[in-house]
Amino acid sequence: MSQIWLGLDLGNARVGVAISNPERSFAYPAGNIKVQGDYFQAFDDVLNLIEDQQLEHNTVTCIAIGLPLQMDGSVGASAKKAQRWGRSLAKRLEAEIADPVSQISSMPDIIFIDERLTTVDAHRRLFDANVNSKAHRAVVDQQSAVEILQAALDRAHRTTEEF
Repeated sequence: MSQIWLGLDLGNARVGVAISNPERSFAYPAGNIKVQGDYFQAFDDVLNLIEDQQLEHNTVTCIAIGLPLQMDGSVGASAKKAQRWGRSLAKRLEAEIADPVSQISSMPDIIFIDERLTTVDAHRRLFDANVNSKAHRAVVDQQSAVEILQAALDRAHRTTEEF
């Protein structure tokens, strides 16, 4: 069974999703979850995604959630809401793991990654890839999730290399 990481960019229209490769060195886009003005609606889709990965012999061992800090690094209302969402996801995962019919068998770590300017970086990468600016809206959230997840993967590799 391969171990992978999941990256999430929480938004009020869409939650961008990214998945790592089994070596946990590269993040790639995995789509969007449409939410109607409140990303708390995305729980079931995230749980389904984790279950689907389990069925494909991939265990999600870490979920990196974008933390929208203020530009000065302080925690504002949006960051608090993202932290609440992460805590709620952990509770939902615990309930799924306890359910005997659930495919989710282990609790992934949930970490928060500073997402300041990830949307700006995502737009820049899409422009660099010659993606038409009108097409950005459909993919920018998942590209932001890639930025969040790649930052988490890079941080994990740097930490591992220090030892």
